[in-house]
Amino acid sequence: MKSEKTRVAIQGIRASFHEEAAFKFFGEDIHTIECNSFKQTFEALEKREADYVVMAIENSIAGSILPNYTLMMQYGFPVVGEVYIPIQMHLMALPGVKFEDVKYVTSHPIAIRQCIDFIDEYPNLTIVESSDTAACAKRIRDEQLTDTVAIANTLAANLYGLDILERRIESNKKNFTRFLIITHHDTQVKRTPNKASLCFQVSNKVGSLAKVLNIFAEQNLNMSKIQSMPVLGKPNEYNFYVDVEWKDSKNYDTAIRQMLKYTHNFNVLGEYERHEEQPTTEQFKKPEKRKYIKIKVRD
Repeated sequence: MKSEKTRVAIQGIRASFHEEAAFKFFGEDIHTIECNSFKQTFEALEKREADYVVMAIENSIAGSILPNYTLMMQYGFPVVGEVYIPIQMHLMALPGVKFEDVKYVTSHPIAIRQCIDFIDEYPNLTIVESSDTAACAKRIRDEQLTDTVAIANTLAANLYGLDILERRIESNKKNFTRFLIITHHDTQVKRTPNKASLCFQVSNKVGSLAKVLNIFAEQNLNMSKIQSMPVLGKPNEYNFYVDVEWKDSKNYDTAIRQMLKYTHNFNVLGEYERHEEQPTTEQFKKPEKRKYIKIKVRD
């Protein structure tokens, strides 16, 4: 009997950057569950309508997505993996559409900001913001919009049958997003952990946080991230979200035991295998422009 496909909940629709991240982690033979919000992805996991959630947690330009840390604490599902993808933006339209006839450019507000240098070259274009990059591409296909271009990824162009008029229009070519893989407590993930996401609080005294950070150094743990967020309703109290990496699991175990002496409300959000394929300069290299596409705006 053929096993069912892995069900992966994402924020957004098919061909979004979240689905691209899911494909990179699980492969393309999965069942994608489209959700309107990050909260809905956790609800799908809680109701057992999904096996995994793929959730963006930080972007190299925009920084951490703070509400998603709150969701992780609220639902308590473990992090079992991570994946990085370069954010590459392309300009796309219906086949046969000429750039000089385009009046509107549509995408997610963050995607638009990340491509503003390109857009500024064409003041005749009207910007239309939307909730999802892939949804913009889908709308062009569904409504057969011949006066509109979308900013989205290659997956969206392929899925919705659009032509890419201009590749890599993002202003910063070293832009990437980190995604976390989250699942049920009883799901078995056969990977050897060498990274953990932790959350804890420390007392509001001089040197309290320094004592914890010194433990990481003494046990030869690399702290790859630290993020603080105020504790709701408790002035001067903060949750610290920390990612640590190790080569010897014994050092990690020792560090955890020692940390418990200096922290409270301590939580291990997940222990997982570090994604080794970090973005490289070659990945961010911009291809040569298709010069016949670039058209000067007439006065």
